[in-house]
Amino acid sequence: MKTPQDARRLAETLVAIGRGMGKRVTALLTAMDQPLGLAVGNALEVVESVELLRGGGPADLRELTVALTAEMVLLARLAPDLAAARRAVEAAIADGRGLARLRDVVAAQGGDPATIDDPGRLPRAAHVLPVPAPAGGLVEAIDAEAIGLAAMALGAGRARVEDRVDPAVGIVLCRKVGQRVEAGEPLCLVHRNDGGEPQPAVAARIVKAYRIGSGPAAAPRLVLERIAEP
Repeated sequence: MKTPQDARRLAETLVAIGRGMGKRVTALLTAMDQPLGLAVGNALEVVESVELLRGGGPADLRELTVALTAEMVLLARLAPDLAAARRAVEAAIADGRGLARLRDVVAAQGGDPATIDDPGRLPRAAHVLPVPAPAGGLVEAIDAEAIGLAAMALGAGRARVEDRVDPAVGIVLCRKVGQRVEAGEPLCLVHRNDGGEPQPAVAARIVKAYRIGSGPAAAPRLVLERIAEP
């Protein structure tokens, strides 16, 4: 949603629908001021998710993943409160149960669970090209929608239902809001195959999505609001 007000209205509507069907429902309103994590693209995001379940991954992706999963643990009455639910989720990541369950999910859907242990088996783009910063300074903002559209132009998503998705292509962010970049250093790495928009056109979209200034700039608060049962 484009505004917090619209997001809140949608969340409240969805929560009400769920409760009307006898379900326990909680909604989190989260910031989309910049892409979540670093990866934008199918295989790239799978690799990032595996890294998270191995105990690494970007801090914001981990924060939101733990927050959402803790809510599900709490709704399932598997923990007495949200703090205990968060501890349970963190423990499942730390001892490998989360990664093991992902293997089970992949196998249940007919995939190759060995890919979880060796993400290098996933599709890889033929070219990885940096998009250099046009100027030095502090990253003040990133247009998440613009980054998503740039990835779609590479073939990572569909503009029309008949479009073919290339699972290997996408964008990996090298700088996020609040981080400093020098002129010529990479803002992003573009993973591309033949086809899609030419590299200069995609690079121009990415550069335009970044606002670089003198700051100050801090990463936005990720979880803005929790809409839960009274």
